[in-house]
Amino acid sequence: MVQRMIVPLAAGLTMLLGAPAIAEERAAGIVDVASHHSVSQSLDRLESIVKAKAIIVFARIDHSGEAAKVGLSMRPAVLLIFGNPKAGTPLMKASPSMALDLPLKVLAWEDEKGRVWLSYNSPTYLQKRHGLGEELVKNIAGIRSLVERAAAP
Repeated sequence: MVQRMIVPLAAGLTMLLGAPAIAEERAAGIVDVASHHSVSQSLDRLESIVKAKAIIVFARIDHSGEAAKVGLSMRPAVLLIFGNPKAGTPLMKASPSMALDLPLKVLAWEDEKGRVWLSYNSPTYLQKRHGLGEELVKNIAGIRSLVERAAAP
């Protein structure tokens, strides 16, 4: 089992939710943010937020839908892949291996208790993984606010 470390979210989101809001960052660099919406609604909201910022949506992959097509079942899990070449290209130029993790990805998924989560790779984790400088990681740090807005009520 993966051990998780609880990391507080922005105070503004805590106030929006009316209760202490948390994101969980796993040891593997994955941040999980609880969503107040279904998997589909969460990604619809995120896609709308991303497009409003003129960020390109490259793909939406419905893992659970594809599983159903071959007679397998799994809880809802859908991946949104998006990015901005102006932000990502400098990172890949500095560290070509960054192309393994770009464009950015957010997975909306439902756990065994029916809770919905939005998960993404922590920019700090990606910085360490690819040996990026502080200035460059700022290019992808905005993912947190995008996910928090999509997950909020």
